[in-house]
Amino acid sequence: MSRLLLGVFAALLVVLAVAAGSPAATYPKRIVSLSPTATETLFAIGAGPQVVAVDDQSDYPKQAPRTTLSGFTPNVEAIAGYRPDLVVVGYDPNGLSGTLRKLGIRVLVQDAAKNLDAAYSQMLSLGRLTGHLPQATQLVASMKTRIKALVAKGAPRARGLTVYHELGPDLYSATSSTFIGRVYALFGLKNIADAADTGGTGYPKLSPEYVVSANPDIVVLADINCCAQTARTVAARPGWSHVAAVRTGTIVRIDDSIASRWGPRIVNFVRAVAAALAHLKR
Repeated sequence: MSRLLLGVFAALLVVLAVAAGSPAATYPKRIVSLSPTATETLFAIGAGPQVVAVDDQSDYPKQAPRTTLSGFTPNVEAIAGYRPDLVVVGYDPNGLSGTLRKLGIRVLVQDAAKNLDAAYSQMLSLGRLTGHLPQATQLVASMKTRIKALVAKGAPRARGLTVYHELGPDLYSATSSTFIGRVYALFGLKNIADAADTGGTGYPKLSPEYVVSANPDIVVLADINCCAQTARTVAARPGWSHVAAVRTGTIVRIDDSIASRWGPRIVNFVRAVAAALAHLKR
């Protein structure tokens, strides 16, 4: 066979490989994640070696290549400096995705999930795009199984109980319309923030008097890292010693990041709520 024919044959093989979706030709090798949730998922499904940089809020897992990149006020030049072939964002300020695409960089925008199904869908999308769909599928299946078991044990004990989720000592909370609130809804817990959300934001600011009057059976503190909140600091608040959750000691301390992300560690969040219900004396 002549050299010319060999060259044509080799070129044809390359074309066929690309058309068939060859992993080497289609899967990204230099991923920049500007979404802490996406960062956790990428490493959980085995795509960690493909990640070259993550934003300054991506603090999990520890081996993630954390940088000073910001997902809230992104610098296009700084992002492009990592020569990414995929950028994942959870927030798209000032047309960031469009600007990056004009530079020839592929972008995946994954807004905050509204519920578990949306979170699972994002995980599968990352798996499909990075060449780790089997791992992502297995992760989702495992999460569903574990969450179902935890809810089955906790839901019967949650009947008629109320919950207050604290985002900060300033008493901002999350209603049932948010992803956080959907976790409590799995157990059938009544969220005291729902009635206070007159603006429909999903994140109303409650007054101390409102929380004390609502007398929640469970208090979940998602401000233990940012603001060092504990059962003791809560009990010391004026009037809070009479709140049911304080009297029974049913105060859940959950890592701020776990409670605010819709990634693989959702299971940890659900487990913390289930554990609180298991120890609650009724």
